[in-house]
Amino acid sequence: MKRIGILSDTHSCWDDRFALHFKDCDEIWHAGDVGDISVIARLEGVAPVVRAVSGNIDGQVVRRRCREVEQFTVEGINVLMTHIGGYPGRYAPGIPRMIHDSRAALFVAGHSHILKVMYDNALECLHINPGAAGHHGWQKERTLIRLTIDGADMKDLEVIELGKLKV
Repeated sequence: MKRIGILSDTHSCWDDRFALHFKDCDEIWHAGDVGDISVIARLEGVAPVVRAVSGNIDGQVVRRRCREVEQFTVEGINVLMTHIGGYPGRYAPGIPRMIHDSRAALFVAGHSHILKVMYDNALECLHINPGAAGHHGWQKERTLIRLTIDGADMKDLEVIELGKLKV
C-alpha cells in the first residue's frame, strides 16, 4: 500500500502546508510547472520518493531534473504523468495513444489549473488533474490531492483545499 500526494502548477511557490498534508505520503508526484527547482528539493525532504515532470513554464534547471513524460508502476498500477494532457473527451494530441500504449490505469496531468478527477471508460483509466497549488493563475482555489494505491485499488482520494487565490 502506498500513500501518494499529488500537486501541480506551483510556479515557484512553496507552502509549508505541502509538507503538512504530504508528511505521511510514501511518494509525492508533481505534474509540472514547478518553477524554481527548490520546490522539488523541499518535496524530497518530505517523502522518500518524488516524481515530477516539467511543464511549459519550467526552465533548463527543472528540465534537467524532470522529464516531460514519466511512466512508472506503483503497487502494480501503471501510471502516466505529463503536464499538458487534457482530460477524457478533450485530450491533448497523442495522449490517448500514450495512455493506451503504456496500459496506464492512472493518468496524471496539470496545466489547466482546474481540479478534475474523472474515469475514462474508453481507455479504462482514471484521470487526475490536482488543480494548481501555487499563487499564479486563474484558479479560484489552490488544491492538492492525496490518494492511496493498494494493489489494484486506487482509493481514499482526498481533495485538499489550501484557500482562495489572492489576486
